[in-house]
Amino acid sequence: MGRKAQLNNKGFTLIELMVVIVILGILAVYLAPKIMGEPDKAKRTKAMVDIQALETALKMYKLDNGHYPTTAQGLQALVTAPSGGPSAKNWREGGYLEKSKVSKDPWGNDYVYLSPGVHGDLDIMSYGADGEPGGEGKNKDISNWEVE
Repeated sequence: MGRKAQLNNKGFTLIELMVVIVILGILAVYLAPKIMGEPDKAKRTKAMVDIQALETALKMYKLDNGHYPTTAQGLQALVTAPSGGPSAKNWREGGYLEKSKVSKDPWGNDYVYLSPGVHGDLDIMSYGADGEPGGEGKNKDISNWEVE
C-alpha cells in the first residue's frame, strides 16, 4: 500500500492543471482592464510623489542654507550650486536629489517652482497632461499644497 500511494502522488493531473489555467484566465479577464485602464491615475500618482520628493529636497536645502532657492534659481539649485543671490554658502556637495537631476513630470514637462509661493513659502506644481494651468480630469493641475 505504501508503494502504491507514492506512485499516485507524483504530480498534478490534467484536470487540476486545466482548472488552474481557467481560474488564471478568468482573473486576467477581470483584472487586466482595471490595471491597464489606469495610466492617467498612475501618472498623477507619480507626479504627486515627485512633488513630495522635491519639497523634501527643498526643505533640506533650506536647513543647510537658511532659505529656499529663489524662483529664478529654480529647482536646478537642488543639483548644482546656484549662482546669484542669495548665495548657498552651505550647499551640500552632490546636491539634494538622489539622481543628481531634476526630473520632468510624467507628461514630459518641467515642474513649476515659485519661491516665495502664492500658497506658502514655496509652490511646486505640474500642469497635468495638457501642460497648461487649470483643467479637469487628467489635465487637472497637481500641486504641493493639495498633495496629502
